[in-house]
Amino acid sequence: MNTYLPADQNFFAIASDAGLSHVLFPVEPGYVEEPRGRWKGQAEYVARPKSTEDVSALVKLCHTHRVAIIPYGGGTGLVGGQLAETGAVPLILSLEKMTKIRAVFPEENVMIVDAGVILADIQQAAEDVDRLFPLSLASGGSARIGGCLATNAGGVNVLRYGNTRDLCLGLEVVMADGAIWNGLGRLRKDNTGYDLRHLMIGSEGTLGIITGASLKLAPRPRDVGVALFTIPDPTAALSLLALTRNEVGEAVSAFELMSKMGFDFLSETMPDVRQVIEAKPEWMVLIELGMGGAQYASDALECLFELGHEAGLVSDGVIAQSTQQAQDIWTIRETIPEANRRIGSISSHDISLPLSMIPEFIKVAPNHLEKLCDMRINCFG
Repeated sequence: MNTYLPADQNFFAIASDAGLSHVLFPVEPGYVEEPRGRWKGQAEYVARPKSTEDVSALVKLCHTHRVAIIPYGGGTGLVGGQLAETGAVPLILSLEKMTKIRAVFPEENVMIVDAGVILADIQQAAEDVDRLFPLSLASGGSARIGGCLATNAGGVNVLRYGNTRDLCLGLEVVMADGAIWNGLGRLRKDNTGYDLRHLMIGSEGTLGIITGASLKLAPRPRDVGVALFTIPDPTAALSLLALTRNEVGEAVSAFELMSKMGFDFLSETMPDVRQVIEAKPEWMVLIELGMGGAQYASDALECLFELGHEAGLVSDGVIAQSTQQAQDIWTIRETIPEANRRIGSISSHDISLPLSMIPEFIKVAPNHLEKLCDMRINCFG
C-alpha cells in the first residue's frame, strides 16, 4: 500500500517527540517554486539537517510514519524535480547546512565533502591546493554537489573531464529506511562490486539521499587559452573539433557551438553583455584549451586558426589576449540561458547525441518543430 501521510503539524509533533524539532522549519516560498516561477509545489516544513546522522534520523522517522521526502540541493534545477505539485504534502529535506569540506588529499587528487557544499566552494578549495575540480556549470555559485551528483550534471568541461559521474570516486548515502551506506572510497583502482555508487548517481533522490562524496581532482592546467571562431555550419564544427583533438589531444577543455540566434537574444535582452565580434555570423564555436608543462595555449589556438582557415573551417575569430578578454568570451556563452528566459515563452531541452549525428539533427529538427507553432530556435552547447 503506497498511501503517504502529510508532513504537517501532526508530523512536526511526532518529530518533536523524537528530538528532531531543531532541524524542522516552516517552509519558505523559495523551496516550493521553480527558479523561473513556472511551477509551484507544496510543503509545510523544510528540514535542514547538519549531519549525516540527522538525515538518517529524519529518514527513519519518515519511513516509519509513511511521510514522503523531497531531497533539496541548491534548487537550481529547471525541470521541477525539486517540487511535488500533487499527492500528500512531502517533507523537503535540504542539505544546505551540510557544507563541510571533510578532507583534501592533494597528492591523491581527492577531496571528500558534504553533499551540501556549493560547487564554487569546491572549486575554490581545489584551487587552494593547486588542483582543479573541473565540473563547471552556469549555476556553480548556488548549485550543491549533492544535486549535481543526483542529476549527473554535465557542464561545459564534459568533453575533457566527463559528467559528474566521472568525477566521483565514492558516496555516502542515507537509504530509504534511514540506514547509512558509507562508500566514500578514494581508490582509483577498485575491483569490488556491486558498485552502488553508479546506481545512486543520476537517481535524483529516488533511491537514497546523498550526504557525502569523494571527488576526483585534476592537475591545474599551467596555461589556459580561450578563443571564439566563426564557422560556416555545425558540420564544420565537428571537423574543427577533430582537428583540435589531433593537434592538442586531451587539452581541449571546452568546445561550445553557438548560433546567431543566441547572439540576437543577447542583443535584445542583455545589451550590456560585450559581444567580442561585431559581425554576427550564423555559427561560432568557443574553444578553451588547458595546457600543461611549457606549452602555451595561445600558440596552439593561433595554430588551430591557421589550420582551420586553410581547411575552410574557420573564417574569422578572436583569441583572448588577457584574462578579461577570456571572461568576456565565456560571459557570452554563460548568459545565453538567461537571455533565453528573458526573451519570452521558452521551451528548453538539453539533448545528448553521438557527435556525428549532431549536424544532421540541427538541420532536420526545425522542419519538424515548425509544424507545432511559430518559434525561434536557439541552438547552443
